[in-house]
Amino acid sequence: MSATLTSPPAPPSPTRSRAAVWGLRLAVWLLAAGAGALLYASFPPRTLWWLALPAFALFGMLLHGAGPRRGFGLGMLFGIGFLLPLLSWTGFFVGPLPWVALVVFESLFLGLAGAGMALVSRFRAGWASALWPVWAAAVWVGAEALRGRVPFGGLPWGRVGFGQPDAPTLPLVALGGVPLLSFATVLAGLALGELLRVTVLARLTRRTASAPRTTSDGAAGAAGRPSPRRAVVPALLVVLVLVAGPLAGLVPPQAGPPQQTVTVAAIQGNVPRLGLEFNAQRRAVLDNHVRETERLAADVAAGRMPQPDIVIWPENSSDIDPLRNADAAAVIDQAATAIKAPILVGAVLVNGNRTTSNAALIWQAGQGVVARTDKRRIQPFGEYMPWRSFFRLFSSYVDRAGNFVPGAGTGVVPMAGVAVGVAICWEIAFDDLVGDSVDAGAQILAVPSNNATFGLTEMTFQQLAMSRVRAVEHDRPVVVATTSGVSAMIRPDGTVTRSTGQFVPGVLVDRIPLKGTSTLSGNLRSIPEWTLTAIGVLAVAFALGASWRRSDHAGVRSSGAARRNGRGHDSGAAERE
Repeated sequence: MSATLTSPPAPPSPTRSRAAVWGLRLAVWLLAAGAGALLYASFPPRTLWWLALPAFALFGMLLHGAGPRRGFGLGMLFGIGFLLPLLSWTGFFVGPLPWVALVVFESLFLGLAGAGMALVSRFRAGWASALWPVWAAAVWVGAEALRGRVPFGGLPWGRVGFGQPDAPTLPLVALGGVPLLSFATVLAGLALGELLRVTVLARLTRRTASAPRTTSDGAAGAAGRPSPRRAVVPALLVVLVLVAGPLAGLVPPQAGPPQQTVTVAAIQGNVPRLGLEFNAQRRAVLDNHVRETERLAADVAAGRMPQPDIVIWPENSSDIDPLRNADAAAVIDQAATAIKAPILVGAVLVNGNRTTSNAALIWQAGQGVVARTDKRRIQPFGEYMPWRSFFRLFSSYVDRAGNFVPGAGTGVVPMAGVAVGVAICWEIAFDDLVGDSVDAGAQILAVPSNNATFGLTEMTFQQLAMSRVRAVEHDRPVVVATTSGVSAMIRPDGTVTRSTGQFVPGVLVDRIPLKGTSTLSGNLRSIPEWTLTAIGVLAVAFALGASWRRSDHAGVRSSGAARRNGRGHDSGAAERE
């Protein structure tokens, strides 16, 4: 009788092991970038705000338990997946290199967020571990605060809260501003991901634990198995966030003066061609806005349209300086005389020191300029070029950047007895600028903008979403007037009552309320943002401290084990241990 001998299975080859590891890494990297792309898809012009939740759910599951270095890499990939399509309009006419460079640089901030979020996910026990989505969402707000301030004044474009104008959580912005809205959205997504992670792991553990297992010290039990009870906290967090939005909508703004109404007209004159060269057609752009205003005046005279009290023209509606050019001044005065109302004219003014100012002029028929405010935060790499000689090495478009200088003040100008807060183009993205205008008594907010440089892209819809969020944040109507679209009238509750198309002339007239109320967000200003940032920083600090203590304890245990195992052996064996 013979016995059949079977040889043990051959161990996997090192090549196969390395391929499996790299395949897993690639899959994780693709998932991180895909989660960022999912967040992008939640932004306007789409109304898929809810996609932000699975985006952060997936991102949080990838981050959970990771080290800070891996968290940084995943955050970078998440940022690239999000910002590359979101900011594609920045390269529409200047080419892919500046666009990609901007995206990679801005993704560094999201990499820092990923590192911090990974750290706070490593709390091991107690309430600190159960509430890690709270700490991680606060870390995200801190990264948005940093990205919105540095360098060169920052780039707040793409804050998570700006993508939520249609979400049920939007009323939260009236309590704590855009930072609170971002925090709530990120928290809901991370908590959803934690709920899924804990639930799935608990089920998998139950399936593989049909027999008692023994721990390394000989004790039977379920060491390391996630308890289903851990799903309670993330489930509660998701519910609390979704309920908090409608509840916040029940909080009334603080009362102000008796409400009045004003009839406002927004003029979209359109431009002859797309792109950077539209500035070479300055007179054509000015004539377009004069023509549309006179057409409105004819409709008013015929009774087809109501008489406006104030008229808003967009940014760059007169790139010919009307303070230096008599012809430009004459046609603007002609339009103001026809419409019988003051016009806010977006003008480029030439200063005596060879600089220029991006100004909003209040033009009264027969009087000319009666008030003025200049753009307070000018755009780097567009309106001015920092480090011009350095960046010229990467793109010839550097020399097209302007030599604008920032203005001062609060951005509030009087128009027919109405205090109008002016946020020129991208200024609507900055909390402090809009807040200063409201504090100075702005009853309505005007956003004169020029989007023609960026072509038929999503940029104008992203800006419109910001304006809708600002309306709710400060309980103010917002009038968006652009050269080429989308112009819009926005109610204080964020709804758009009238809007135009892109690259078509258009006139909007609406009777809107004058608001003198104040919201909790307007009163608190940056306090919610700094509070959430402080929570995130402290959580990261505690997580680092806990990690270092664990490392020290592990080192002590390892050293003791090495000494015990080394008894009876030579010193070389002890060193190898």
